Amino acid sequence: MKRIQKEIIKRDLKKKIVFIVGPRQVGKTWLAKKIATDYHEPLYLNFDSLKDREIIHGENWLPTIDLLILDEIHKMKNWKNYLKGIFDNRPQNLHILVTGSARLDAFRQSGDSLAGRYYIHHLFPLSYKEAMIDKKFTLDYLIARGGFPEPLLAENSEEADRWRRLYTDSLIREDILDFENIHELGKMRLLLELLRKRVASPISYSSLAHDLETAPNTVKKYIQILEMLYIIFRITPFSRNIARSLKKEPKIYFFDTGMVDGDAGVKFENYLALSLLKHCHHRTDNSGSKMRLNYLRTKEKREVDFCLTENEKPTLLIEAKNVEISLNKDIYYFNKKYRIPAEQIVRYLNKERIKDSIKIRKAESFFRELAI
Repeated sequence: MKRIQKEIIKRDLKKKIVFIVGPRQVGKTWLAKKIATDYHEPLYLNFDSLKDREIIHGENWLPTIDLLILDEIHKMKNWKNYLKGIFDNRPQNLHILVTGSARLDAFRQSGDSLAGRYYIHHLFPLSYKEAMIDKKFTLDYLIARGGFPEPLLAENSEEADRWRRLYTDSLIREDILDFENIHELGKMRLLLELLRKRVASPISYSSLAHDLETAPNTVKKYIQILEMLYIIFRITPFSRNIARSLKKEPKIYFFDTGMVDGDAGVKFENYLALSLLKHCHHRTDNSGSKMRLNYLRTKEKREVDFCLTENEKPTLLIEAKNVEISLNKDIYYFNKKYRIPAEQIVRYLNKERIKDSIKIRKAESFFRELAI
């Protein structure tokens, strides 16, 4: 399947090292090898392979190589200095593409030895816009299967569910242990199950700690690990210039919408959240502006599902609705009080319209207009 980022990554490879980061099994290596087909002499090396590791350590590749793909290089000691040396001394024809697990993204953020030498691209599950390029999936199908390539293309729902079980087990048994020495994997599993049932609702660390019979700080630590491994993502309330806004209680969503344990409305909201997050990362990765995804909530319990911000300024309010109902009163309140453009996105809608300057839109048409 085609990925919209391919041509943009090829453009950036002409200038700097390119990192592709994102969840496991989302297609990072596939995309890297797809990009390699447009080069004359590409070379793919995986640090997990002993044979490839020898080549990496010795830098034993031909000078005619024009694309060097390094997979799992973050497992190499002093890998950032290694990449810095290769980049600074590379022949002019050599482009460098680096892929790997979520751990790569976490390590990349520490230290500055690669400062000014790389671009980063976040590769997330396939969006509605991408899935429509080759396949004509329905939105319902995409929400049920999620955007990871294997379950999305599986022959039936049983195969998709089988992949999901194995994927989750692998993340808990291998990736979490690789990321940090966690002894209570049972509690990590239980936390994951609890979060699956609390998607789209502000979470309380104290409440989760009570259910897990552990400390709130331990819960925060576990959630941070799940987030760094691209299993979940947090959306925090936007507070700047919004009176009496709360600066706590994030909402949790899953990168794999198939993991959500909730009703149709919750699953749609998770899918919309992921689509907006992907849009924000894509815009941030490819422009000088910084886009973020937040939500709005005041002490009076007025709440809007999503708030897109650009350079710390709110640019669009979004309310998710599974079926066509009346205009949400809170999005109306924030739109009028703060003059922020607003749209209500509906999964099942008969006719798009504008009411009180707020657009009420079909989900499919909204997804087609996102950056990715």
